Amino acid sequence: MPLIDTHLHFDAPEFAADAAQRWALARAGGVAHAIVPAVAAGSFERALGVAAAFGMDVALGLHPLYLASHTAEHLHVLEQYLAQGRAVAVGECGLDFYVPGLDAQQQEALLLAQLRLARRFDLPVILHVRRAQDRVLKCLRQVRVRGGLVHAFNGSAQQAKAFIDLGFCLGFGGAMTYQGSQRIRRLAADLPLSALVLETDGPDMAPEWGQGLPNGPENLPRIAEVLAGLRGIPLAELAEATYRNVCGVVPALRPSV
Repeated sequence: MPLIDTHLHFDAPEFAADAAQRWALARAGGVAHAIVPAVAAGSFERALGVAAAFGMDVALGLHPLYLASHTAEHLHVLEQYLAQGRAVAVGECGLDFYVPGLDAQQQEALLLAQLRLARRFDLPVILHVRRAQDRVLKCLRQVRVRGGLVHAFNGSAQQAKAFIDLGFCLGFGGAMTYQGSQRIRRLAADLPLSALVLETDGPDMAPEWGQGLPNGPENLPRIAEVLAGLRGIPLAELAEATYRNVCGVVPALRPSV
C-alpha cells in the first residue's frame, strides 16, 4: 500500500533546484502522493503549478504566521478558488500562539472565516496549531466542518480525542523521530491507529537523521518505519491504515491514489 505525504510545501524555494530528484526518490521508496498546502493568496498559483507538475493535490489557505499580509480581499480570492474546485481542502490555516507578535483575535477571526468557507464548500481543513489546541477546538465547535487533518500534532491525549471526535486525523512526522521527543512518541504509539496520518512538512521539521538539511518527501518512508516501530506493527499494516485514514478525511484526493 502506498504512502501519502499529507503536508509537503513542495512549492517552497528550497525545492527549486532538485524537486524532480527528490520526488523520484520518494516514489522509489513507496510514496505515491502528496498534498501541497498553500499559505497565502500570492502563493496559490505556484502551489497549483507545482502540484500539477508532480501529480499532487493542493490545499489552499491563509496561514496565521503571515497574518500581517492577509487582507479581506485575500479571503475573497480564496473563496473564488474554492468555488472553482481547485483544492481538496482548506489550509494551511489555524492559530499560532507560539510566535510573538501575532494578534490572537485577528488570528481567530481569520480561522473562523476559513472554517465557514470550508463548511460552505464541504471541504476538510488542514490545521496549523501551535500552543493553541483548546482555542482551535473552540473554533471548530463554533463552526462545524467535515473534519480534516491536524498538522504536526503535539497536544495532549485528551485534546487528541477531542480532534478525533470532530472528524480529524492527526499528523506525525519528523518530530516523532527524535529519541528525546518522548511525549510525541508516546502519542504516536498509543493513539488509535485509525486517527494517524504521515507527513514531512518539507522543507521544515527535518527528521533526526536530516538535522540541518531541508526536509523532503524522500524521508517519508523512513518516518513511516519509525511510526510502525513505535506501534510494534509491520510497515505494510501502518501504510495501509494511514492510506485509508487520509482518503477517509480528504475524499477528493486524485483517483490515481
